[in-house]
Amino acid sequence: MPKSASAPSSPSAREPESYESALAELDRLVQSMESAQLPLDQLLDGYRRGAELLGFCRARLDAVEQQVRMLDDGQLKPWSDPS
Repeated sequence: MPKSASAPSSPSAREPESYESALAELDRLVQSMESAQLPLDQLLDGYRRGAELLGFCRARLDAVEQQVRMLDDGQLKPWSDPS
């Protein structure tokens, strides 16, 4: 049971539900770190969590890019703005 009690204080144990939720959490984290109101230990924890979230977002983007390549016969086509 001690692990469940320490889980809320350890945000790195949570996997984001989606790319959007990870990006929103990363944005909130950056804003709180930029406010310079956090103690050093919390800044370090925030940095670690931010690195995890960034890795998650990059992995999701890479996975989507691979899916797009498969849909486009193995080539990633340049974006053309229809407007």
